[in-house]
Amino acid sequence: MKIGVIGAGAWGTALAITAGRGGNETILWSYDGMYKQFDGVELPKNLSITKDMSEIKETDAWLIVTPSAFFRETLKKARVHYNGQPVIICTKGAECSTGEFMSEILHDVLPECIDFGVLSGPQFAAEVAQGIPTGSTLAGTNNAIITAQQALNKLYLDPISDVIGTEICGVGKNAAALISGYNSVMASGENERALLFTRVWGDVVKIGVASGAQAITFLGLCGLGDLFLSATSVTSRNYSGGIAIANGQKPEGTVEGIHALCGLIERAKALGIDVPVLEEMKKKLKL
Repeated sequence: MKIGVIGAGAWGTALAITAGRGGNETILWSYDGMYKQFDGVELPKNLSITKDMSEIKETDAWLIVTPSAFFRETLKKARVHYNGQPVIICTKGAECSTGEFMSEILHDVLPECIDFGVLSGPQFAAEVAQGIPTGSTLAGTNNAIITAQQALNKLYLDPISDVIGTEICGVGKNAAALISGYNSVMASGENERALLFTRVWGDVVKIGVASGAQAITFLGLCGLGDLFLSATSVTSRNYSGGIAIANGQKPEGTVEGIHALCGLIERAKALGIDVPVLEEMKKKLKL
């Protein structure tokens, strides 16, 4: 297969490396020609880097891995090169201004795309680039799932049909990790941290069920698995970002949890449901 990966940050580069290792000719698009370099990891010979987005046109699948804040803009640029291939959304997040998830933005910008999937699970990019075992939930149409399984055959993938639940898990864990990092500094003790952590995830599940998600999805790799990884480790940019905010510092790099928290609250308002813990944490974080 020939795979086009859109976005050359840490996660995009790691997935491109994985696709290349699986025997696929892989093209990694980068807006500036740069990509994430991992210590001790060489790029597969069948992986090329390009700034020319037209090179992803004649591919069998697109993996979109841009930050959520730039997802719509990047997809608009890519649309002219779309050739009917399945699109796998590998971005976790919600658009802060609208509360829309990435699949909804995909439908807005690229309505002709009928085969799409969402990849979400507990992964740190550096470990994936190194080939350390990991897995993801893969939700979407049958053809998109089959295509993604071929493209990412080095990963354990758990196929399900619950797209909206998978996306809400990805958005929710980003927000929960940000809040967990903040509370690791600001909470009075471990008991309060556990209390707040549980109530935050309760608000996330409430939004998910109200959106039509299956509750069991929140126990899968995209839910409990990703939550455990991201909300307990300083390797997580969201968790570390929350710590930085609590210490009066500016977070380093892209902290998706900031946009995720805002997006979840917007979604809750649109659904007419109360999410008091998320609202309170937004105020405390001064977002």
